[in-house]
Amino acid sequence: MNITIKAFAAALLGFPAIASAQVASPIIPLPLNPVVDAGHRSCTAKTASGLGYTELRAAPAGAAKPGDADVVLINYLGYLAANGTVFDQAQRTPMPVSGVIAGFGEGIKLTAKGGVMRLCIPAAIGYGAQASGPIPANSDLVFQVELIDFKSMAEIEAMQKQAETQAEPKVAPK
Repeated sequence: MNITIKAFAAALLGFPAIASAQVASPIIPLPLNPVVDAGHRSCTAKTASGLGYTELRAAPAGAAKPGDADVVLINYLGYLAANGTVFDQAQRTPMPVSGVIAGFGEGIKLTAKGGVMRLCIPAAIGYGAQASGPIPANSDLVFQVELIDFKSMAEIEAMQKQAETQAEPKVAPK
C-alpha cells in the first residue's frame, strides 16, 4: 500500500492532502513532525493587539466564554506560521487563561465553549525575541484550539476539596 507523507499528516490533522511524495518504506520514521499547509496558516480577522483569528466551528448559541481567572480544557495544535512545522499538540489539556502567552490567552477569551478557532499570534504577543523549546526566536505562531470546557479557580478548588473529602477513610465508631 503506497501512502504519501503529506496524506498521512493530513489524515492525522484532519486537513486535505495537497502534494504526493511517496514514502520509500512502509515504516514511518519517528518522531513524526507533520507540516501544516499554507492554507491553514492564516487568519481572517484581527484584534487591536494584532492577534489574528478565524472561527473554524461556531460554538452553540449563547455559549459562555472564559475570562482571565478561568482554567480551560482544550484540544490544540500549535505550528509555526512561516513553514507550518508543528511544535506542540495535545488533547483535553487544562490551562489557566492567565498562565499562557499573551496572544494565546487573548484568543482563548474570544472562543466560546464548544467552538474551534485558529489563532495567528505575532511574535510580539507570543514568545518575542526568546526561543522556547522548538520555537525559534521572533516566530509568529498559529494554533488551532477547541474549547471543550472551562471552570473558575473557585470551582476547581471546590471540586478538589470535595474529591479529598470523599477520598478520606471513614473511621467507624467503636
